[in-house]
Amino acid sequence: MMNLDNLKDIRKYDKKDMAYLLADFPDQCSRAIKIALQAPLPSYKRIDEILVCGMGGSGIGGEILKSVVEKELKIPLVINKDYQIPEFVNSQTLVFSVSYSGNTEETLSAYREAVKKKAQIVAITTGGRLAGLAKRSKIPVISIPSGLPPRVSLGYLFFSLLVILERLGLIKNKKKECQETLRLLKDLRKKLSLPSRAGSNQAKRIALKLYKNLPLIYTSPILFPAGLRWKGQLSENSKVLAFSNTFPELNHNEIVGWRCLPGILKRCYLINLCDKKDSSRIKKRIKITSKIIKDEAKGLDFLYSQGKSLLARLFSLIYLGDWVSYYLAILNRIDPTPVKVIDYLKRELARKG
Repeated sequence: MMNLDNLKDIRKYDKKDMAYLLADFPDQCSRAIKIALQAPLPSYKRIDEILVCGMGGSGIGGEILKSVVEKELKIPLVINKDYQIPEFVNSQTLVFSVSYSGNTEETLSAYREAVKKKAQIVAITTGGRLAGLAKRSKIPVISIPSGLPPRVSLGYLFFSLLVILERLGLIKNKKKECQETLRLLKDLRKKLSLPSRAGSNQAKRIALKLYKNLPLIYTSPILFPAGLRWKGQLSENSKVLAFSNTFPELNHNEIVGWRCLPGILKRCYLINLCDKKDSSRIKKRIKITSKIIKDEAKGLDFLYSQGKSLLARLFSLIYLGDWVSYYLAILNRIDPTPVKVIDYLKRELARKG
């Protein structure tokens, strides 16, 4: 098995230096806040609902945003991951069109529909067709730095959304929560990045447990986007199938599936992402479910969020998951950066006929 403390061997597989990008993430978040605060923004008025359009690495920011702000928002916030947008969209709808490349076909299609419906639109992108279309229509564009894999640009994409909602007066000032999150991420960077040895590095230890096993990520509703992020990062970085689900919903269906196919179940490793603010009923469900699954699965772990604010707690688990997916890629002796099958799919979709 690969030695996760051998930096020379790790760099043989991490050819595009994903480790540097992960280590830079706390600083990226700080830069993102400054960019969004300085970006020109019209004084949009009478906003009755919010729609966030984005796919994959460009879409996860919307999921995190919803979890962070839905308790204080006075209007609905809907995530849209499709070519079409909901019928309710109109001139009183704030639409975020989020595409790191600016060329995501689903987001471009949704953007065009939003323009037809005269929605109040903000584009978040590095450029591409989205930036061109928006600028021609005099729609505000939050321009973020290019050159990253979309999934590694989460800081730019999420904090742009958060700051714009704040600037429009739709949520309270989040300066305190953002500062706490940045401090926590910088502290976690020391504990999770390459120089931290496996004996004291939580991400390395979890990756070793997941090696050659099938990861399942269970969360409470409030941590849903963290579970979704883990699933996506394990797929894109580690090149393994991973699955996520949420309490209490999984207790009404998926829990029954832990019965047949014992050979497969014994290759499943369950990660419970837990939060101190989980309700007592959710905590009880997690405890009982783990008791049921314990003897069926390869193993299970409970990982707890850190920090005071929900923003910090979510990002503590997200950042941990990003590093876990990186180390699991190295254990799989594969470069975490390329996503060749997605590139192939895009080429095939671009072909005529």
